[in-house]
Amino acid sequence: MEQDELFRRLAVALAIGLLIGLERGWQAREEAEGERTAGLRTYALTGLLGGTSAALSLASSPLVLAAVLVSFAGAFTLFSWFEATSERDFSVTGVVAALLTFALGAYAVLGNEQVAVAAAVAMAILLALKAPLHKWLRRLTWVEIRAVLVLLAMSFLLLPVLPNRPVDPWGALNPAEVWLLAILIAGVSFAGYVAVRTLGDEAGIVVAAITGGLASSTATTVSLARLARENPQAAPLLAGGILIAGITMLARVLAIAGALNPGLIVGLALPLAAAALVLVAASTYLFFGPRAPDALHPTLALKNPFEVITVVKFAGLIAVIMIASKVLSDTLGARGILLLAAASGVADVDALTLSMARLAGGGVTLHAATTAILLAASVNTAAKAAMAAYLGGRKIGQIVGGASALAILALGAVYAFAPPGATLRALG
Repeated sequence: MEQDELFRRLAVALAIGLLIGLERGWQAREEAEGERTAGLRTYALTGLLGGTSAALSLASSPLVLAAVLVSFAGAFTLFSWFEATSERDFSVTGVVAALLTFALGAYAVLGNEQVAVAAAVAMAILLALKAPLHKWLRRLTWVEIRAVLVLLAMSFLLLPVLPNRPVDPWGALNPAEVWLLAILIAGVSFAGYVAVRTLGDEAGIVVAAITGGLASSTATTVSLARLARENPQAAPLLAGGILIAGITMLARVLAIAGALNPGLIVGLALPLAAAALVLVAASTYLFFGPRAPDALHPTLALKNPFEVITVVKFAGLIAVIMIASKVLSDTLGARGILLLAAASGVADVDALTLSMARLAGGGVTLHAATTAILLAASVNTAAKAAMAAYLGGRKIGQIVGGASALAILALGAVYAFAPPGATLRALG
């Protein structure tokens, strides 16, 4: 290794030690000199010791690094044990931090400097967040821990083993994609749960609706409707959240279509904007308008971040719709585009939007593609109203259904008076 590179890497090792030492020293700043095992200087020297040991191992034998690490670990652990016995504080965090500082100092010389620094920053953040993390851990319930474990199992145990290819005779059903949607629904539900727990009922619903709508407004509707059944007094606010997710969906459709095929913006912008304005007005009224006495300050009784059975049933419904859509499209040919849009819109808008945006101007005319996307958005809006009524009860169903019907009428009216084909011809 060149001398300049070695100096640079040793400087990185020292900087890593200084970073960890700064955090450790600040945590123990109230203790008198000599009353703590390690502080700013000790951790800085530990990082430099790791880097120097690594440099010596390069110049001689890897056994040098191993011997120094074992010696350092033994000495530091012994001093930490004396301190813990004296103060009756049996935390092993300081020992682990020192060993990791040594290891990162060595890796800064032997491996990738950026990775070593990134790991050191992550360690410093974890060490600094001791109090908030412990406070958060004390507030966790078994139901929340179980939900996290189930979500992780769905994502990292089941998803990798599912076939990521069509498995049905029609080439429409991809198990990995269907299960990914199930994970998305569960994730949106969990994110909404966390948002409400963290930000409060009203702000949490808004944040959950917007972030959920960016991923899947259908999944957000399922989650909020389920909460409405458990908390009927909060139905107006939860209905407002569903409408906000719908607004986000309409904006997302326009953004995706416009990014892939700018020619579609002309035909989509006004109808989608008209529908969005209706939903904006309705959701604003639900959040800021007059409310019944029992709904002035509703409190959501959050029992479970998500129901696995509900998630699996909905994913199964999506799978059935995917197969039906493919069969209809193959049977009816070109005439099946609108029928496909209507069928696929029941569960999802993005897939059809992506498909039409790629085909528009080629195998499909701009007029047909625009019409198909608007039809899918309309059907999806109506389907979410039906889901809200089925999963959340009559009250939320009436609110979401009424606002959704007005939004669909507004979209249809603008489309009827300014059809995409006429607009394009006028501009051309």
